[in-house]
Amino acid sequence: MHTRTAEPAAQFVGFDLDGQQYLLRIERIQEIITPGPLTRLPEVPAYVLGVSNLRGAIIPVVDLRRLFGLAPRDVDADTRTIVAVVGDRTVGCMVDAVSHVIRLPADRVSSATEAMPESGPRFVAGFARVGEGLAIVLDVDELLAPDKLEAVHRAGLPQPPAPIPSAGAPPR
Repeated sequence: MHTRTAEPAAQFVGFDLDGQQYLLRIERIQEIITPGPLTRLPEVPAYVLGVSNLRGAIIPVVDLRRLFGLAPRDVDADTRTIVAVVGDRTVGCMVDAVSHVIRLPADRVSSATEAMPESGPRFVAGFARVGEGLAIVLDVDELLAPDKLEAVHRAGLPQPPAPIPSAGAPPR
């Protein structure tokens, strides 16, 4: 008798930004906290809110709204900081709200390569069917690595439309 083994499920932390649902793999999350006092830093991009003292460890805090090119919003009772481990560093990510922790079977998560061109943003790892909606699965290493933050920010900004050649003009 042949038994079919189910593909393993993975656990994710779900959060909201501007009405869109995102997921991060739970094993990359250290903790989720209410935002605390921040020390602002001079000459850093606007998406870096500053540094925070997390039980004696100084961690940078990135506003994911600003990183993705969304309008900033005031911190409220739902705002959370997701503390993630990126390589050997710890980074805080401020989000609008943390919605849930969910276990999803592998067949409910699609790779980004199935839906996006190869030139698409590398920080989008895939898409997950959650209830009736679709959540974007983010790759913490591609999203928050210090040397990749500026590229992530540029990918989130509105892109100007490509120029349309005028009629009769030879293509360049």
